[in-house]
This record gives sequence, structure tokens and C-alpha cells, in this order.
Amino acid sequence: MDETEFWELVDSTREAAEGDPEEQADLLVERLLQLEPDLVLDFARHFEARYNRAYRWDLWGAAWVLLDGASDDAFDFFRCWLIAQGREVFEGALHDPDSLADLLPDFDEEIDGDGEELGYAADEAYEQLTGTVAPDLGIAPAPSEPEGTPVDFENGQVLAERFPRLWDRFKA
Repeated sequence: MDETEFWELVDSTREAAEGDPEEQADLLVERLLQLEPDLVLDFARHFEARYNRAYRWDLWGAAWVLLDGASDDAFDFFRCWLIAQGREVFEGALHDPDSLADLLPDFDEEIDGDGEELGYAADEAYEQLTGTVAPDLGIAPAPSEPEGTPVDFENGQVLAERFPRLWDRFKA
């Protein structure tokens, strides 16, 4: 599975789920069950590599504003959800986390921002297909600390200056 196929699978399941992350996770498992186990592992590698790339302070700050706070776990689930929004939103957020204010026109605070189940989809599909737990993916481990400069999440002025569009949309 190449990168294009990975994003096509993400996009098609998001569209079919009409943006509902839990429904998207279920659909993703269903679609992955139609593939060979090695392709499921390829999907998992693509997902995990993007998940690790998104472990950044600036993105965590943006998630903090967007979600009105984001613990370690909430940020983990946010990164899964962000990947599930597709390549344009994901790459746009990595390039400029404040651009999420423009990239997420229909953000629903009740369901959006939490993609915990999406993070388990490939593992679940692999286990159903093979009866075994997925092996090590053979990719670089996640960094021990987020990349970049730490953000003072408790300082509203700092957050408003660093993420002005998100602040205006979600806090003002």
C-alpha cells in the first residue's frame, strides 16, 4: 500500500461515515479486513508514521485551543482524529497549526477531535485476519518529547498570539 492508497482509504471511510470518527473507525476495520495482512501492516505503518510526525508542541497548542484543553491522552486521540481528516487537513495542520481554524469548517465539539478508535483500526483488522497481534512495524519509534518549542497551555495570551485564528474562532 502506497501513500496515495493510504489517503484514499482514509478519505473514503471518512466520507462514508459522514465525519463521525467512531463510524469511520468501524468502516476502516471493515475495509482493512478485505485486504491481505501485509497490506494492513502497510496501512498501520503509514498511520503510525503520521501519528509520530504530529507529536509536536505547536500542534498540541492548537489542539488545546480547539478542544478547550488537551491532556496527554486527549492529544494522542486528537492526532488520530487529525490523520482521519485526510491529507489536506493533516498536512495543512503540520505546516501551520493555526490553519485548522480554516481547514475545519464544520467542527462539532461533541464528536470531532477525538479519534481514539481510529488508532486501533489496523491492529484490530490484523488480529481478526490472522488471529495474532500485529508484529512490530519496523519504523522509527515515537519521540520521547514533542518536537519544537514547548507552549504554555495555561497562558491564554500566549495561545491567542500563537494561534490567533483558532483563538478568534473557538475562544472569542
